[in-house]
Amino acid sequence: MTRRHVLALTAAAQTLRAQTPEQAARNEDFWFQTRLAFSVDRNLLNFNNGSLCPAPIAVQQAMERYWTVTNLSPSHYVDQLLIPETEVVRGELARDFGCSGEELALTRNTSEGLHTVIYGLDLKAGDEVLTTTQDYPSMISSLEQRARRDGIVLRRFAYPSPPKSPRQLADLFWERATSKTRAILVSHMTFTTGQIFPVADICREARKRGIYSIVDGAHGFAHLVFRRDDLDCDFYATSLHKWLTAPVGTGFLYVRRELIPKVWPLMGAPASMAGDIRKFESVGTQPVAMRNAIADALAFHRGLGPERKQERLRYLRRRWSEPLSRNARIRLRVSDDPAQSCGIGALSIDGIAATRITETLEQKYRIHVRTRVIADEFDCIRVSPNIYHSPDEVDRFTEAILQIARS
Repeated sequence: MTRRHVLALTAAAQTLRAQTPEQAARNEDFWFQTRLAFSVDRNLLNFNNGSLCPAPIAVQQAMERYWTVTNLSPSHYVDQLLIPETEVVRGELARDFGCSGEELALTRNTSEGLHTVIYGLDLKAGDEVLTTTQDYPSMISSLEQRARRDGIVLRRFAYPSPPKSPRQLADLFWERATSKTRAILVSHMTFTTGQIFPVADICREARKRGIYSIVDGAHGFAHLVFRRDDLDCDFYATSLHKWLTAPVGTGFLYVRRELIPKVWPLMGAPASMAGDIRKFESVGTQPVAMRNAIADALAFHRGLGPERKQERLRYLRRRWSEPLSRNARIRLRVSDDPAQSCGIGALSIDGIAATRITETLEQKYRIHVRTRVIADEFDCIRVSPNIYHSPDEVDRFTEAILQIARS
């Protein structure tokens, strides 16, 4: 970002001081300046930020600086300069999440954090883990592997998309929990449709029953406004290269302090580290330059204002979902209820396979989305624009879907 652009963005931000987050979400002068902070390809509409979000120019520049420092003298500069700075990153992430830095491990992605918990908990033959049919395939594979290796029991259930209410989602868990249920895996916001689960209600009930609560927060952190105490979970893992717009290959794992000694790390750590959150970071040589640039992504996120950003993402989703909801052939797969959705949505078109919709959008309209198929239930396209998109670009997507539906 140039100094001129920083000043323009700062000036635009001044206009938001008297506005609510909902009003700020529609302040196009501000969001125009925000769009200039990114170097995205404007000839391809990337409505698949649910997989990866691009980093702002300022974060890219930070990555380059740290990479340059790394290569000045790798073993010396990494050990003496860059690695100590990651403790600052840990502390700042913990401050935003609302926990102690001694409860937050720096990881490479959500999967690494969740794998750590799934493989690290002492579960024995017959112990049950409960989750849904729409939780992330990598996590399901890990649980199935533990079932084959250790004899644990994986139980999954389907739910309506969208459900009647958040309460229905919580009830579905407790209708299926048994005396053998040891852990629950629940998505904060699903990777399929963007469905928000009532995580706090589920986690608090799980604690009453002596059940571990494991939250897949891949899409929650830096998308939704919340703190650790709002969720009251035992474990929470996220990818920072999604909605925080940090470098690819960054994430964190939160572990409730008293549970740290009860979880084995993925790779060996000395016994002296049994209660140290850093034991979960023992995965060998890592690109420290990526981690240090998280600080710049956090600064960008805080500068936007988490509440404003959340409402802007919700506004962009509603910009396409509201007009499409009036078409009889189009079925929205997530509720408009703020307790159930924010920036991610999904849709199906009667009579047209989701893979065909995805191909047509890409080839004919140069719009990139992601197909999601839930076996024996439904298929859909997941739609996830981001803050660097304009209302006009969202309208372009809407018109493309309407044309496909008319075909």
